[in-house]
Amino acid sequence: MIITTPVSNDIIKGISIFDKIKIFGLLFTGRDAALPRLVELIKKGEILKKGIDLKGSVLFHTAVSAAGIGPTSSNKKEIESSLPILSKAGVKIHIGKGRLSNLTVDFLNESNSIFAICPPVSALLSSVIRMKRVVAFPEEGIEAFHCLEVEGLPALVAIAHGKTIFQ
Repeated sequence: MIITTPVSNDIIKGISIFDKIKIFGLLFTGRDAALPRLVELIKKGEILKKGIDLKGSVLFHTAVSAAGIGPTSSNKKEIESSLPILSKAGVKIHIGKGRLSNLTVDFLNESNSIFAICPPVSALLSSVIRMKRVVAFPEEGIEAFHCLEVEGLPALVAIAHGKTIFQ
């Protein structure tokens, strides 16, 4: 299934677990360092002041380095605890790796958001990047909050509509 960003609620409603997707367009990246800081901006109502609009967005849990990109474990506390707030702020697809808690599955369902996993193959994933730029927290280096333009980032839907492949 081809997914073009921004992602609408109707697109999410048509996605099921085990669906193979390819993402085209802009997506954000963040992990341990950036995501808690992003959540703080949301809580303070300052995210739009930073020029960050998460509505219909895709968020890949990764760092961006010269070596490439690859998923980090999404079940780390700093990342998984951010998913409910980021989903309410508009993130429709979270991409990473690892099993998420049942509570997170429920939060994703309530927000009509999904979680997809992708292979940890940096060369493959890096080959679909057409543009990259730092959006926020440049002092975090490779863990800064980035925006990437991708053509066909592959992923497998692992959590959708209260169902998970991990059970």
